[in-house]
Amino acid sequence: MSDNYHHGNLRQALIDAGIKIINESGEESLSLRKVAAKCNVSHAAPYAHFKDKDELIEAMKASVTQQFTETLTKAVEDAPDAESAILEMGKNYVLFFINKPDYFKFLFAGQNIIAHISTDKQYAEDYPPFVLLKDAYKKWLKETKVKKSKKEQERDLLNIWATAHGLASIACMSGVVTTIDWEEELSKGLLIH
Repeated sequence: MSDNYHHGNLRQALIDAGIKIINESGEESLSLRKVAAKCNVSHAAPYAHFKDKDELIEAMKASVTQQFTETLTKAVEDAPDAESAILEMGKNYVLFFINKPDYFKFLFAGQNIIAHISTDKQYAEDYPPFVLLKDAYKKWLKETKVKKSKKEQERDLLNIWATAHGLASIACMSGVVTTIDWEEELSKGLLIH
């Protein structure tokens, strides 16, 4: 990662270096000194952005969540209806992690993701990308006037999430060998439909 950031991007380079370190050797091995070395900057440089390791970890979580949420939000905003929004969210979910596999491992291997599957209430601590999915699903129920029990709604949400998450997980595995062009297949609606 040395010298691959531009002036003003050191903070993000430090975040990405921290994610790589955690993915390679665990959170206990992370230090601001190691992050600085990975970015080929002075040991003092990270302290201009983070007071300590805990603040760096929180910034890592926030950065990944923000980028992921922005990607899914754009998919929802560009969709003409709730069903299209859900499909586009699924495609963009997978594509986001195909392009940033380190983020997938970091986010889902060690971070505490909270998601209340119930559709009858909003929970402040729910993971923002999941809230987008739940809102799109509830909008789909209204648009289609489909009546489903709470249990059926929860099953639907789990199935939708599992499809996108499972595909992203498989796409990010280093040992999976396939002739599938993930981006092409997703853009044509052949993997998520």
